[in-house]
Amino acid sequence: MAKTPSSSSAASQDVKYTVHKRLRPPLYRKILGGIFATCFALTYLVTLPYILVSMYVLYDYFARGGLSSWMIWTTVPFVISTIMPTQHSPFFVKHVVDSMIDYFEFSEIRETSDEELLEFFGKGRTAILAAQPHGVVSFTGMCSGSFCIDEFRKIKTAAASVVTSVPILKHVMGIFGLIDASKKSIVKHMKKGGAAGSVVIYIGGIAELFKSSRKEERLYLSKRKGFIKLALTTGSDILPLYLLGNTHSLTVVKSGPLAAISRKMGVSITYFWGWKNLPIPRPDKLVYVRGRLLGMPKIEEPTQKDIDFWHKRYCDEVERIFETYKGACPGYENKKFYID
Repeated sequence: MAKTPSSSSAASQDVKYTVHKRLRPPLYRKILGGIFATCFALTYLVTLPYILVSMYVLYDYFARGGLSSWMIWTTVPFVISTIMPTQHSPFFVKHVVDSMIDYFEFSEIRETSDEELLEFFGKGRTAILAAQPHGVVSFTGMCSGSFCIDEFRKIKTAAASVVTSVPILKHVMGIFGLIDASKKSIVKHMKKGGAAGSVVIYIGGIAELFKSSRKEERLYLSKRKGFIKLALTTGSDILPLYLLGNTHSLTVVKSGPLAAISRKMGVSITYFWGWKNLPIPRPDKLVYVRGRLLGMPKIEEPTQKDIDFWHKRYCDEVERIFETYKGACPGYENKKFYID
């Protein structure tokens, strides 16, 4: 349904948008969604310990024969995941992850309509969907993958190489369609054109995870300009996505050795908690905000001035989106916004 922006800054720009959400779901769907969300969260907690234990079991069995054969069976998922390639599963995302939409009372605010994006992709154009903030697990991004139309599920998400290569983790998260976040990988992917050649990039990366909290929103953005240069040189446009609630569902330990390792590896392996101080995501509302395409030109050899200009344009747009729509997400009304 069509809405009129409540923010004076948005109203002055006469921004039109639509809100999409579901009616009140049955209780069993909310429970099922909470179970799936918890499973995704636990994957980050248990994968590393499980891999280390599996490697020890295999070594001890084959090198010394010191363990019973039944323990070898505990390593079967690790071995299979190591051998098998990942599989993008739009069907799983659409029909199974779907219940998480109800658990989080997920909704979308779209300044760019589906019809406008389909027309854009239909011309063979590609887009960098710039998503922020990161969060421990991007439940807002996951829900949007289930909520969107089939054509948009062709869009892949760039992830740190550790997420796309570590056994177990790569298969659990791989259902959403991941590609390596290296420049070479993204440029190759974009040559497909259209939605199939577009990519979601979490601009702040894992570093952003350790900045935000339930009291303030801090985007790791000031020094992140590579995506701007990438868009200019490839002729892609940038579509800002703001993921309200991403930093509320789970709280992470921000210091200590595991936090340091997480920053270095590009994936969260530090401890986190949510509902009742357990590793269960809080059933807080999530709101996915799709802004407007920036309208970027193609510049094969952009100058630093070009990059700085469009980077500032993006930063201004992200701040506008946050200030305009933060009231749609409970707990954000008085939340402060910073760009680090």
